[in-house]
Amino acid sequence: MPQIHIKLDQETLEKVRLRAKEINYSVQELTEAALNRIVSEDLESILGGSANGMRTGGDRFRFIDLFAGIGGTRIAFDEHGGHCVFSSEWDRWSQKTYAANFGEIPHGDITQIDPTTIPDHDVLVAGFPCQPFSIAGVSKKNSLGRAHGFKDEAQGTLFFNVASIIETKRPRMFLLENVKNLRGHDGGRTFQVIMGVLRELGYEVFHEVLDARNYVPQKRERIFLVGFDRQVFGDFVQFEFPKPPATEPTLKSILEKKVDPRYVLSDHLWSYLQQYAEKHRIKGNGFGFGLCNGRSVARTLSARYYKDGSEILIENRGTNPRRLTPRECARLMGFPEWFKIPVSDTQAYRQFGNSVVVPVVSAIAGAMIEAYECARRELRD
Repeated sequence: MPQIHIKLDQETLEKVRLRAKEINYSVQELTEAALNRIVSEDLESILGGSANGMRTGGDRFRFIDLFAGIGGTRIAFDEHGGHCVFSSEWDRWSQKTYAANFGEIPHGDITQIDPTTIPDHDVLVAGFPCQPFSIAGVSKKNSLGRAHGFKDEAQGTLFFNVASIIETKRPRMFLLENVKNLRGHDGGRTFQVIMGVLRELGYEVFHEVLDARNYVPQKRERIFLVGFDRQVFGDFVQFEFPKPPATEPTLKSILEKKVDPRYVLSDHLWSYLQQYAEKHRIKGNGFGFGLCNGRSVARTLSARYYKDGSEILIENRGTNPRRLTPRECARLMGFPEWFKIPVSDTQAYRQFGNSVVVPVVSAIAGAMIEAYECARRELRD
């Protein structure tokens, strides 16, 4: 393999070693990832702007990728001409996968990042975790002399870190993603707070639960919130969530023809899963494994898939069923074939189970860009 030699002062070398250690990279792997980014991206986000002070990237809109995971949302917005200028993800194994595919290591814990240091951007995207919180009545807080809504730091969940960035940087649009049950969490109060905060910040917000099964062979419902800055769009927002394709793909479209025997369940595990399912069947519960074939649509892939694979087991003629391989999981989530998987199977299962379905997000991104262009035409006229 060709080699290059780079001279570094001792202080820089120690910083490189420390950063590499944080994400379980060697110095060589980190250097290679950095060089890949330099040759594949424009230099704006690397050097802080071009030499003549002009924005690089032409007409490409700028976006930031928060709670980035392994970059599923980034792929979707890249497909529509976006240029990612900032990413944040605290899990070191997800950072490793992200770096292997995008040539950059995401910033860490979002709670430790000053919003003013984040580059200006047109679109904010975030798949924030849903943490339990509630809100007392505004009148009660006012009577106690306490701030209400997003200003109340005592409610400090990760959503409020996102809200703080939105208030500080004022992106034209945002896309937030969460589990379907967000709307019903805590009797609907959690969702009420979130919507109230976003509207308080001056955004027109649309929300919808979308099922991925028309894009990939998996039942996966997630809620998406799309926001438009009223200071920019005024009353001209004409946004509709995309209508799903008429087709419904099956598992046959993502399964590999030859699979390593190590993905076949052991006799012990297969016996345990059958006994577990039978026990709950007798009790009238619905718990149990999900046995699929090429004509099936899978259950939701979860981050716990690495434990026993029980929610999606593939029929295997003449032997026990098998788990999906990590590559099949990538396809099940709509990741392209070029996507690299540089981590163990256990980490890969966790990462894909926690990710977004790329073509669903891509369809929403397209609808957002269309609404933006429509608003620009209305404002010009």
